[in-house]
Amino acid sequence: MSNTDGAGPFIILCDHASNHIPEGYGTLGLKPIDLKRHIAWDPGAIGVSMVMSSLLDAPLVESCVSRLIIDCNRPLDAPDLIPSLSESTAIPANAELSEEEKQRRIGISHRPYHSAIEDLARARAAKGLPDPIYVAVHSFTPVYRGIPRPWDIGIIHDADDRIAAPLIAGLEALTQFCVGVNEPYSPADRVYYTLERHASALGFPAVMIEIRNDLITTAQKEMAWGETLSRLLREIVERPLAQAASSPKTGTA
Repeated sequence: MSNTDGAGPFIILCDHASNHIPEGYGTLGLKPIDLKRHIAWDPGAIGVSMVMSSLLDAPLVESCVSRLIIDCNRPLDAPDLIPSLSESTAIPANAELSEEEKQRRIGISHRPYHSAIEDLARARAAKGLPDPIYVAVHSFTPVYRGIPRPWDIGIIHDADDRIAAPLIAGLEALTQFCVGVNEPYSPADRVYYTLERHASALGFPAVMIEIRNDLITTAQKEMAWGETLSRLLREIVERPLAQAASSPKTGTA
């Protein structure tokens, strides 16, 4: 967690910030190069998140452990909470885990991550800061299971589109981006857990941002995306949030 004293209206979340494997787990039976792939984390997402945290004066809560250990953006009863197969890659060390090992991994990353978000929200409320607007930053692969993905960026939202709708409009107005609306994923694909838990369930505005990871391969590209998204988000909060909300459409996994 960084910039915890940030007083802006946004809280930035990065569920898959790290590909770190804790001591004692080796490489989970994978080749070391596999741990650099998207199956282990969201490349570029933390760089963009850090830029946005700085420009928006927003606290940033990031996971510090690879999603191959446990996926912080999944409910505890999800079948892919600890994936034994990611895309087409088997994760040998994740097969047939005991309940004891599952609980150990929850304690390593899942519980601390969500507790940090909750603690931050309580601390901000105690300071009298406005209700938070949550922004979850992710990245996605250009090709998934052999199928190319045309979008440069996807904006994911549920029925509450107070942030998503104007953000989509702002991105589309720039004309240089192919913008996916609930693409390449939607809440129906079970990828919205963190925002469901900390935002939707409590009535707070939220949006999930997915950037194609070949577009954020350098610090300069991360900076450019962070600047663009920060500017658009700042413009949204400088005018009243839209009251109308529309239902999300279903995307593909």
